[in-house]
Amino acid sequence: MNRTLAARITGVVLLAAGTVAAAGMPATAEPTTTEAKTATPAMFAALQRDLGLSAEQATDRLAREAAATGLETRLRTLVGADFAGSWFDGTTGKLVVGTTDAADLAAIRAAGADARKLANSAITLDNVKAQLDKLEGVAPKSVTGWYVDPSANQVVVTVNKSLEDAATTAFTARASALGKGTVRVDEVTESPRTLAYIRGGDAYYMNGGGRCSIGFAVQGGFVSAGHCGTRGTSATNSRGERLGQFYGSSFPGNDYAVIQAYSGVTLYPYVNDYRGGNVVLKGSQEAPVGASVCRSGSTTGWHCGTIQAKNQTVRYQEGAVYGTTRTSACAEPGDSGGSWVTGQQAQGVTSGGSGDCSSGGTTYFQPVNEILNAYGLRLLTG
Repeated sequence: MNRTLAARITGVVLLAAGTVAAAGMPATAEPTTTEAKTATPAMFAALQRDLGLSAEQATDRLAREAAATGLETRLRTLVGADFAGSWFDGTTGKLVVGTTDAADLAAIRAAGADARKLANSAITLDNVKAQLDKLEGVAPKSVTGWYVDPSANQVVVTVNKSLEDAATTAFTARASALGKGTVRVDEVTESPRTLAYIRGGDAYYMNGGGRCSIGFAVQGGFVSAGHCGTRGTSATNSRGERLGQFYGSSFPGNDYAVIQAYSGVTLYPYVNDYRGGNVVLKGSQEAPVGASVCRSGSTTGWHCGTIQAKNQTVRYQEGAVYGTTRTSACAEPGDSGGSWVTGQQAQGVTSGGSGDCSSGGTTYFQPVNEILNAYGLRLLTG
């Protein structure tokens, strides 16, 4: 890394901390309670319940995650091709940034993040993952998906151990051959499923039948999951009032949809917290791997977890979905399409997962910014 780049990264210190560090003091961002103050009681309680945090720990974590999110965006750009992934470390409360060039380490640390020298760049891992995506059509049913694990600096292929057979062995061997030491195979106990559900309840109903959950209000309507309906599918609320109809939908491949609201339907820039309150949205800044994230769904209400990986390929029975975000939060049928938020920043809409909210599980969401860009939409904020 040359001196010019080092100077540019060092300059990030002031942006991350929001103030000039005094002589002899570490130049890191000091957490504030702003993010905790804007969290609704339901979100705050869910964070404590699902992540095992005290009130003080939840307050501190929200503040540190907010600082890490902005810092990650800047360091990713400034480190450039050396960038080897990043994640939020919940134990230390700091962003960790990987690089393939040891010359970058000091400058990354000076900017306020922990630094790791790693063997594989993010570009290398993404290329291996992209090669796996091209093999999706020949992957056996036992292979449930794959994703990049930044902290392990590997691509992880997940396999349902109850379905393993000779085809599984052949596929995982082929996957491992894509890059020496870059692919790891993990066994899981369940296969993911989409979370639409034919049952009475809140949220919205498709053609008077199956139920899904609203994601976020956008200019002219709202976004949700693509597997909930196809173009022309009607959407009504629990009182039978017409909300709108699906204007666009993509599934499989993607899992998103936009529902155009009928005239007279009021759109609000917030998310139901299922305790009589709302989370007011301020934007859609993407949170880093390791950050906490909470979701709202019409079956199970509020639940939280952490972001485990991005750009996950998920293999549902209906077909593969690419580019999802993997989380440790639970969800159940009927939660599909629901909102995911970190602080007051929209993250995505529920796609599917495995497990449930009694025993725990893994849930995937479609990033909201991809949906907004695909349809040229504007997220409503307050």
